[in-house]
Amino acid sequence: MTSEPNQLAEQGKQAFMNKNFDEAVKLFSGAAEGYRLGGAGLMAAEMQNNISVALLQAGKAQESLNAALNTDQTFADAKDTKRQGMALGNQAAALEALRRYDEAIEKYDLAAQLLAQAGEGDLRALVMKSSAAIKLKTGRLTDSAFKMMGSLEAKDTPSIFERILKFFLRFIK
Repeated sequence: MTSEPNQLAEQGKQAFMNKNFDEAVKLFSGAAEGYRLGGAGLMAAEMQNNISVALLQAGKAQESLNAALNTDQTFADAKDTKRQGMALGNQAAALEALRRYDEAIEKYDLAAQLLAQAGEGDLRALVMKSSAAIKLKTGRLTDSAFKMMGSLEAKDTPSIFERILKFFLRFIK
C-alpha cells in the first residue's frame, strides 16, 4: 500500500483541526477508499468514523450516521473492542443529533460496556455522560443521576469538580 491514504488521513486531521469540516470529509473519504483498495479494512473503517465526526461537526447528522453505520461490526470482527465502542459512540452522537434519543441511549450504553471491557475509563465516562445528558433532557431525572454517577465512577482521573459532584450525587440514592 502506498503512503497516499496515510497522507490523506493526516491532511484530513489537519483540516478537521482547522474546522474545515467539508475538506476533512473529502480527505478522509479519499483515505478510506485508498485503504479499502489496499485491503486495510480496519483503517478504512476508522476513516469512516472520522468522516462521521466531521459530518456531525458540519451539522449533517444523517450523513454522519450513514458514514459510521456498520463500522462497529468491522471492529467487532477484528476483536478491536476499543474502536468498536468508539464507533458505537459516533453512531449514538449522530442519533442524538437526529433526536432519536432512545436509539442513541442504547448505542451509548453499549459503547460504555465495550469501552469498559477495553479498559478505557475516560472514554467510557464520556459516553456515559452523553447518555445521562439525553436522559436529563428527556425528563428521566433519576436515570440521569444514576448514569452520571456511573460515569464518574468510570473516570480514571476525575477532576476536583467531578469528585465534588460524585460526593453530592451519592445522596440521591
